Amino acid sequence: MPYVSRSAGGAIDGLYEQLQEGVAEEFLSDDDPALVAFRDAPPEVFSVSARQFRLMLRRSGLLDQVKAWVAQQDGETQDAFEYSGTFVKDSPMMMAGFAAMGFTSQQIDDFFAAAAML
Repeated sequence: MPYVSRSAGGAIDGLYEQLQEGVAEEFLSDDDPALVAFRDAPPEVFSVSARQFRLMLRRSGLLDQVKAWVAQQDGETQDAFEYSGTFVKDSPMMMAGFAAMGFTSQQIDDFFAAAAML
């Protein structure tokens, strides 16, 4: 049974084996529904390999559209798209590209989660 910390909104945001004064003082049973949901939640994906990113673009039917957008960008953006080994979700290039494609924050999260499975 762990001690938990909670975000300002009340959601569990951390688990601790021991009492953490001022941080995690609430003790929950292992079968508490909120604790089970927190433990079972998939981890947030912050980056994927270039292979995963490009395969996801292809499977989503976006590869040609993204390549066309990249071709209109500055040289650094073109080099980053062509030669990066990892694509980081919150990098300026990624944020600009997803904004240009009209993606919401949830769609970006979903795209990266799906890409991470490839």
